[in-house]
Order: sequence, then structure tokens, then C-alpha cells
Amino acid sequence: HFELFSKTEPGDLNPLFRNTRCLEAGLEIGVLYWHLDPKKSESEEELAKIRKDRGYNYMDYLDICPGKLANFEEKLKNFFTEHMHADEEIRYCLEGGGYFDVRDKDDKWVRIWIKEGDMIVLPAGIYHRFTLDAANHVKLMRLFLGEPVWTAHNRPQEDHPVRQEYVKRLTDDNAGLALAAH
Repeated sequence: HFELFSKTEPGDLNPLFRNTRCLEAGLEIGVLYWHLDPKKSESEEELAKIRKDRGYNYMDYLDICPGKLANFEEKLKNFFTEHMHADEEIRYCLEGGGYFDVRDKDDKWVRIWIKEGDMIVLPAGIYHRFTLDAANHVKLMRLFLGEPVWTAHNRPQEDHPVRQEYVKRLTDDNAGLALAAH
């Protein structure tokens, strides 16, 4: 289910890109991935284990579509502005789908298409943005470590300590990023 695409043009939103990239492309930049089935009770146990193992003790829902999200157009525009967070961004897709565009080691866009059942973790400090796919709807479970903080720091943020730590882990062969696909 996890699909990555190289982006050739900065504004390109077409999901049919050339140069499809494999899961390793996401892993090498620290993106974590699981696939669960939100309609099966076994997935609840797996989600509980992931939450416990990673310390995600707060959860809420975000339904992104016209008519359900106040100021829909403005919020979608904000989500699509390139930014980073000081904390991980954890999203579990319960319905619909969307695209996370993330920057690779060479500062090129990599598109991650998430659909129902996909759960991803974007590492703190990674530049990214989000938009909906053609269905124009996604319902996400948002998970947080501790109290929910969703502060977007728009690019550039090269002096931000979290960004500096992310870049250091990305470029330091000895440090490495904690990577896993499940």
C-alpha cells in the first residue's frame, strides 16, 4: 500500500509520476510506515501496541473535506505550505486518502500516497507538506507524544535546533535514523 513517487515539478499534483521509488526511499529519510485495517478488531490491538511502544498517549481525529473542516480552503492551503514540526507527525488514515510530500537527502520532493489503513510517522525536522488526493476527503487519526502540539514552522528553518538534529542524523553515517517498516 505504501507508495512513493519522485516529483519532477514543484507544483505537480498528478499522482501518476515517472520514476516510482521504493519503500527504502522513505526509510532512508526516517519515515516510518505500518499498514493496519481500520475495519478489523485485530488492528486495534496492533495500534494499541504501536501507541504503547512509541509513547503516543494522545489521540484525536481530523476530517479534511469541504463541509466538515471549518475554513477548508485556507487550511488545505496551509497544509500544502512547506513546513516542519519540532515533533513527529503521526497520522493513521481511516478513510479516503492524501499525499505527504517530503524532502529527500538531495532536497527533492518525494510523494507518499496514504490511503485507508496506512499509518506513517514523519520525523521531527523533516520538511513536508500535505494535500488531498482526487477523492478530496481524508479522515485521519492524529497521534501525539504528550500534549498535542501542532506548530508548523514554515521553511526556511535551517537554524531550528530540531531541523539541525534531523539533518545531522540524515547525513551522519554513524548516527543514522531509527527506521522500520511494519
